[in-house]
Amino acid sequence: MTLTDKTVLVTGANRGIGRALVEEALSRGAGRVYAGTRQALDTADERVTPLILDVTDAAQIDLAAETVDSLDVLINNAGVYGHEALADRAALERHLAVNLFGPYAVTQAFLPRLIESRGAIVNVLSLAAVAAVPISPAYSISKAAAFSLTQSLRATLAGQSVDVHAVLPGPVDTDMVRDLELPKASPRSVAAAILDALDKGEDEIFPDPFSQALADSWHGGAVKALERQNAALVGEAQNR
Repeated sequence: MTLTDKTVLVTGANRGIGRALVEEALSRGAGRVYAGTRQALDTADERVTPLILDVTDAAQIDLAAETVDSLDVLINNAGVYGHEALADRAALERHLAVNLFGPYAVTQAFLPRLIESRGAIVNVLSLAAVAAVPISPAYSISKAAAFSLTQSLRATLAGQSVDVHAVLPGPVDTDMVRDLELPKASPRSVAAAILDALDKGEDEIFPDPFSQALADSWHGGAVKALERQNAALVGEAQNR
């Protein structure tokens, strides 16, 4: 999937990885980039169309879906991160609303366009999806659930020629983790690595040095093999 003349939608496009993805898509020749944000976004590039898009607001999602008449790549990037205690159910529900049900709702709304274009879905997750970060339990749980959603979408949409990718970054220098004292990759380098991997068709994308250390063991590991084995059940069920 090269982006030349393609139409791309990025949620959470106002800062961090989302903003870098918009800029990187434009640099690779995207014909139209829809930038989904909760507040109005100012842009001087005529190829960018701002969309007011809170991923927890069903009405805004429906209106955005009506606005976009064609779509090749959906990048579910919007997310929330916090350090609340595991006992804080409200925090868990808030994280699930944004990090799980947000990309679920946006994907369902734009799926007809992606099926028409035989396009791609890119869900920006976290290494916390595969190994919980105990200081951020609600975030970790929500990203693990979103990873399972991604795998389920990949299996169920394969027959409709829609590719589904999971981005599993380590620490990135964004507002979410700015106060943590540890090495972080730049949003721009992460965005470039995401789109490079999309071009190569990689299921799981490890876009920074920290996460890249896990790539080989993941791609050739038992968990990935089990995912492929389970995905085959979809075809078996359809053939009954």
